[in-house]
Amino acid sequence: MPNVARTTTIAAAFAVALSSGTAALAQDSGKDSKIANTTFAFLMPDEASTRYEQHDHPGFVAEMKKLCDSCTVLYQNADADASRQQQQFNSVISQGAKAIVIDPVDSSAAASLVRQAQSQGVKVIAYDRPIPDVAADYYVSFDNTAIGKMIAKSLVDHLKEKGVKTDDGGVLEINGSPTDAAAGLIKDGIHQGLKTGDYKTLSEYDTPDWAPPKAQQWASGQITRFGDKIHGLVAANDGTAGGAIAAFKAAGVDPIPPVTGNDATLAGLQRIIAGIQYNTISKPSEIVAAAAADVAVKLVQGEKPKADTTLFKTPTQLFTPTLVTADNLKAEIVDKEINGKPIISAEELCKGYEDGCKKLGISVE
Repeated sequence: MPNVARTTTIAAAFAVALSSGTAALAQDSGKDSKIANTTFAFLMPDEASTRYEQHDHPGFVAEMKKLCDSCTVLYQNADADASRQQQQFNSVISQGAKAIVIDPVDSSAAASLVRQAQSQGVKVIAYDRPIPDVAADYYVSFDNTAIGKMIAKSLVDHLKEKGVKTDDGGVLEINGSPTDAAAGLIKDGIHQGLKTGDYKTLSEYDTPDWAPPKAQQWASGQITRFGDKIHGLVAANDGTAGGAIAAFKAAGVDPIPPVTGNDATLAGLQRIIAGIQYNTISKPSEIVAAAAADVAVKLVQGEKPKADTTLFKTPTQLFTPTLVTADNLKAEIVDKEINGKPIISAEELCKGYEDGCKKLGISVE
């Protein structure tokens, strides 16, 4: 794992997000004159996670609108199908895209797409998931290794605080898709985080396509195998966490051991409110989407975007995520705003979870 020199904090990202609109409008005539009517593409990997439709895509379009009102954004979602993503990639090139932002279904397979685009003068920005086998023009993401380390260390610290013994049982680990290089980085971080304690890893699993039903099926088998020796479970995102929690419920396990997550999805946050998921990671996708739009415009204009570091031989900008538990959920999700709006409103978050929200001091007006 390459050494990451530094990361961009979410606090700084919020400042950028809030100021970029004014800055972009002030410079719009100059920027638009250079890239007027340019076509950009935004290719996302799956529909299993709601973030792409609800946050990433709208965030990219909104920022691009500020940077170039006359430009076109082509959006496609591959629904976890690498072959479909290849077809979509070819399609946007044929439609004249000058820069493609891609969150690859299969990080290895995406290498040929990068080569194909670059041979035709099309810029490629790897988004969220890196493309290790070839250097894209840029990579922008939250720090995935940090995400894994945060959620795992948080679980270890929680077990220590609860006085859970280290010599009897251990934890399960549910990782992301084996074809997703970002999942590999999260997995590395999880291993680092678990090493901060002495809890044994009973078993671990790489979840094909990040599919919650597959995570649930695997967790069910491990519950049968290990029973009450399972003291906690590190799940790499909220979807797989939901699958694991469903397995515990189906097996009649009560109380459910603490389960981690990632992505701060509505479902994941509501499980934290209900006390059945221990943590998640807040990484507002609009921040990274806006950064990707800015990078795409700069690259098409012939500029060299500033990078924090280099990852997989690719200029990289990494944003620092925020760990969320019941203790800081209100401050990080309801009270914190992007473009004048809370990350998730109290009304949406607390629907059906009013009692839990009340305990956390979240009021619905």
